[in-house]
Amino acid sequence: MLDTNADVLVIGGGFGGVSAALAVLRRGYSVILTEQTAWLGGQLTSQLVPTDEHIYIERTGANQSYRDFREALRDHYRRWYPLTPAARADAHLNPGAAWVSPVSVEPRVALSVIESMLLPYEASGRLQILRRTRPVAVESDGDIVRAVVVEGIGTAERTTLTGTYVLDATELGELLELGGVEFTSGRESQAETGEPGAAETADPTDMQGATWCFVMDHRAGEDHTIDRPANYERYRDAIPSHATTPRRQLSFVTAVDAAGAPTVTYGFHPDMDDDPSAIDLDHHHMGAAPELWNYRRVTARRQFTPGFFASDIVVVNWLQNDYTDGPLFGVPDAQQHWQGAKDLSAATLYWLQTEAARPDGGTGWPGLRLRPDVAGTADGFAMMPYVRESRRIRARKTILEQEVSLTYRPEGAVQYRDTVGTGHYFWIDRHPTTGGHSYPGSLPQPFEIPLGALVPQRVRNLIPACKNIGTTQITNGCYRLHPVEWSIGEAAGALAAFCLRERSEPHAVLDDEGRLDDLQDDLTRGGAQLRWNRSLLA
Repeated sequence: MLDTNADVLVIGGGFGGVSAALAVLRRGYSVILTEQTAWLGGQLTSQLVPTDEHIYIERTGANQSYRDFREALRDHYRRWYPLTPAARADAHLNPGAAWVSPVSVEPRVALSVIESMLLPYEASGRLQILRRTRPVAVESDGDIVRAVVVEGIGTAERTTLTGTYVLDATELGELLELGGVEFTSGRESQAETGEPGAAETADPTDMQGATWCFVMDHRAGEDHTIDRPANYERYRDAIPSHATTPRRQLSFVTAVDAAGAPTVTYGFHPDMDDDPSAIDLDHHHMGAAPELWNYRRVTARRQFTPGFFASDIVVVNWLQNDYTDGPLFGVPDAQQHWQGAKDLSAATLYWLQTEAARPDGGTGWPGLRLRPDVAGTADGFAMMPYVRESRRIRARKTILEQEVSLTYRPEGAVQYRDTVGTGHYFWIDRHPTTGGHSYPGSLPQPFEIPLGALVPQRVRNLIPACKNIGTTQITNGCYRLHPVEWSIGEAAGALAAFCLRERSEPHAVLDDEGRLDDLQDDLTRGGAQLRWNRSLLA
C-alpha cells in the first residue's frame, strides 16, 4: 500500500536526488523518492552521460559516499565481468577507458549499484520509490510547502505527497516554478551579478544547449543505417548561430580561424585498437585533434578477455549534437525543442553512417549500430536529454564567477564559512547557448559549496538538491558535474535531517554559528569533505 507521507520528499531521482535520499535515510528518517523515468541516476543513467570529474578525484575533492559509489562501480566489473588480468589489477579501473571520465561505465551498471545502495532502505520500509512519476502541482501555505501532487506517466493517476521537508532534485527545477519559489534561468546581466564574464543584458531563455545522447557500437561489414531523418538536410547543413566563422553543424571541424582554416578537427576511428592504459584523463591535454570514439566510451573491449565484446560501446554526447535552437523550458514552444534535440541526434547518427568523411577517403560507417539494450530504451537514444541548465533558485547566497575563477582568484577560490562540500572541474564549461552565443570559458579553482546557496531567500522547507542551487549561468558551468551534484544532494539531505532532529529550519542553521558548526560536524562525521587539502593538489 502506498504511503503518501514521509519525513522528507525527494522529488527527482537523478544523481543529486539519489545522494540526498541516502543522506536522509542514513540519518534515520523516511523518504519518498520520485523519478519521472524508469531509471534512477539522472545524468549518469537515463541521460547516458558517464561520470565527468576532475583531475584530483582519485585523491581528494569528493565525499566518502561518492568514493564508495565509484569503487562499487569498479567492483561490479571485477566481480561479474571477464576483465583482463591487467584491468582487474588496476586500482583505478576505467571499464570504458574514456578520456573524459576516470570511471566510465555502462549506464545499467550504474543503475544496478544505485539500486543496490537503496534496496536495504526499501526493504526496511523507510524508503518508497515512485518511478515514472512527475510533479504536477505544489501546495503551499505562505512560506511553507505543504504537499507535492505527482502524476503517474501514462496513467494520469494523481497522488498528493506530504513531508516536513521537500527537496527539489528535478532536472529542470520544476518545483520552483510549480511552487512559486523565486528562481532565475538563462543568462544574468553584469549589472545584476557583477561578474566580469556576464553579458550586458539578461535573458532568461538564453540557456546552454541540451544534448540528447545515444549509444552505439560498430559492426564492420554490416549495415545498420537508420532511416533518413525527415529534417536531415536542415541539421546537416546548418551553420550554428554561435559560430564565429562559418562551419557546418555536422562536421568533424568544430572550430576555424578568421580565414576559415580548421583549428580544431576531431578524429573518429570506430575500429581503433587503442591501449586503455594509455588514455590521458587530463582534459587540458586534449589538443586540436581530440578523438571522438573513445571520448565517452563506456565499454573498451580491450579491458575484457579477447572476444567477449566484439566492439567498443560509445555514448555520443558531442558538440555536433549540442542542440541550441531553443530551450527546454520557459518558452511556449519548449516541447518542440525536446523533439528537435532528439532529431538533431538522429541526424548526427545518420551523417556518421552515410556522409561523414573517413580517413581512407570514403564516406560513412554503415556498421555503426544503435544499442537500445544499453540505453534501456526501444531506440537506443537516452530516456531524457542531458540538461546543462535548469531553473536556479534565488538563494541566500549566489556563487559568482569572481569567487571561483583562476583569473580573478589566483590564490585560490573563496573559502566560505558555511561550506557544506567541495567541487572542481577542468573548466568553467559554458556550452553554446540557445540565444546564439558562444561565451568564453575560463578555468576554476578547486571550490567549496556554501550552505547559503542551498537556502531559499523566502521558502522555509524546500531545499534545492542538484544543479538548481544558487549559482549563476557562469558558475553553473563548474557546479553541475557529477561529483558536485552528488555533494549538493548529500548536503541537502543532511540539512533536512539535521533540521528534523534539531527542530530547526535551514534559515536558522545558516544564521546561527553554533547550529552551522553542528551541521558541518554532522557532515564531516558522515564522510563529507568540506575543505580542500591544498597539499594534495600538486
